[in-house]
Amino acid sequence: REWRPVTYRKCTDTLWLLLFFLFWAGLMFITGYAVMAGAAERLVLGYDSFGNICGRKNTPVKGAPLSGQDMTNKKYVFFLNSCSLEMQSLKISAVSLCVSSCPQEQLNSLEDLQSFARNNGSCLCIYNLNISSYTLNPKAAELCPALPVPPSKSFPLFNRCVPQNPECYSKYASVLISMVNEMDVFHRILSGILAGRDTVVGLCFLALAFSFLLVLAFRFIRTLLVHTLIALVLFGLLFVSGVLWWLYYDYRNDPSTELETEKENVKFLLGYAIFSTIVTVVLLSLILVLRKKLQFAVQLFRIVDKIIGRIPFLLFQPLWTFLILIVFWIFWVAVLLSLGTAGTAQTTSGGQVEYRALSGISYMSWYHFVGLIWTSEFILACQQMTIAGAVVACYFNRNKNSPPPHPVLSSISVLFCYHLGTAVKGSFLITILRIPRIVLLYLYNILKEKENACAKCLFKCCFCWFWCQESCLRYFNQHAYTTTAINGTNFCTSAKDAVFILAKSSAKLASISCFGDFILFLGKVFVVCFTVFGGLMAFNYHRELQAWVVPLLLVGFFAYLMSHSFLSVFEVTADAMFLCFAVDMETNDGSAEKPYFVDQELLTFVSQSNKLTEGQKRRSMRPFCDNEDGTELQPMV
Repeated sequence: REWRPVTYRKCTDTLWLLLFFLFWAGLMFITGYAVMAGAAERLVLGYDSFGNICGRKNTPVKGAPLSGQDMTNKKYVFFLNSCSLEMQSLKISAVSLCVSSCPQEQLNSLEDLQSFARNNGSCLCIYNLNISSYTLNPKAAELCPALPVPPSKSFPLFNRCVPQNPECYSKYASVLISMVNEMDVFHRILSGILAGRDTVVGLCFLALAFSFLLVLAFRFIRTLLVHTLIALVLFGLLFVSGVLWWLYYDYRNDPSTELETEKENVKFLLGYAIFSTIVTVVLLSLILVLRKKLQFAVQLFRIVDKIIGRIPFLLFQPLWTFLILIVFWIFWVAVLLSLGTAGTAQTTSGGQVEYRALSGISYMSWYHFVGLIWTSEFILACQQMTIAGAVVACYFNRNKNSPPPHPVLSSISVLFCYHLGTAVKGSFLITILRIPRIVLLYLYNILKEKENACAKCLFKCCFCWFWCQESCLRYFNQHAYTTTAINGTNFCTSAKDAVFILAKSSAKLASISCFGDFILFLGKVFVVCFTVFGGLMAFNYHRELQAWVVPLLLVGFFAYLMSHSFLSVFEVTADAMFLCFAVDMETNDGSAEKPYFVDQELLTFVSQSNKLTEGQKRRSMRPFCDNEDGTELQPMV
């Protein structure tokens, strides 16, 4: 194929862009449905038996005369019969009310209830019973809580008034444990996310700060900084692995572990500890193997830094990507919470309200989850294409001292005008490889009680295979995006051309780019490692009724996405630079008619790297290479 750098443009993969629009039309339908049918506040704030959400103003429910009340100042859920609760169909059958405060002392009579209501403004009887009628109404015993009312305090997770009397607390806790254990994993994870929402947000900002500091560090990278980063990564991995093993041992030997969520925490902690230990051993081995070649990584980053210096605002590109991802993730979580609480309000014979789950919610949740993966990958693909387009424009510029004006804005305009479909197709392929891994994990959790050793090994092999396929596809996607920025061709054609040109020059460039990719990967591990460590310290203090290990996994995933989004500036710039170099060597011969675009510093670096590689080959195959002479490329002036 004839390479035509930045001279030919046409719209690419338009059908895929149309498919993406149709997919998002489905997401918008689910969003509207979730907003209309769901109420995430019920899960966050709690609600009474009459359809009122505690802590907010409510709208009336048809057939429920006590619904639609203003509960702004009544933030806690109080059960009239907290000492003898019963559970039916995953719901507590006792009547619950929204109250402004929980009784701190035991109330032994209706007079005590009346005095508590007048002094604290918290009515513990049914809403339509006046305070003055507590001792006069003959039905007060049915409309007020069972006496004596035990002292209680508010529970921070579900805003419940939990009795402090030992006998009542044991009965109350047993019912609550049964209810939580019989909830599906989806709702338990939602409860864990909501309970630690402040911690999750704080950890995401911590990952953002670490990522931004690493970007600044790589901008002025030196040999000492590389060794410091390696030392910090190893220390962090060893420390996090030790903390994970310690927490696993502590949880496993805790006699109070009764909730299913706590048992899941133990299982996840064991998996985290094993994974962290394996990663530590593998990275330590790679560092020992590549320790003598780290100087080339430093030189590579200096050249990349020189290119970034010619492109104003390129380092700010990940910030916009991060902000877009944050907005999308907030939207996604809000819709997910609404889907998790989607249900129709139905009144019972006593004027109470029950919420019944709607059919098809699980299918909508899976569709919504695919939207999370595809859209996140699409946003990251747009960033890669923007950076690659700016690097291509600066590389194929004859006057290196006068770079093209506004290369980032020009690259963004080209992306939106011509190549959005290519980004959609590349991100869709990544999504297709991720979905089987998620389905396998889902089946593994369903069949884990019936599995044998052979099935367990088969599941793990499938996980490993799909992960390897995804890693290879990400590598080729990135080069396909760069080829599209160079030649203006569609995804498949660009991928084929990229594979062809890389196959011809892989021996020269693969060993060079792997150094920088390895250092950048250590940077990502640094961000994830210390963010997860902060999460361990924060979540470990909130063990009760929380599936906090799953939110911690989400935090680690988001931390990796953030660090990848920021550090990919250097990764995409280096890979795009080497691909442009390979295209330059393929299409030009250094003559006056076809001079090279490469500058002297990059050419010298590639030549020195090739000499090192060839020297290593000659030492291993000296009898066959004694009479070979190498040639060195010279730049055209």
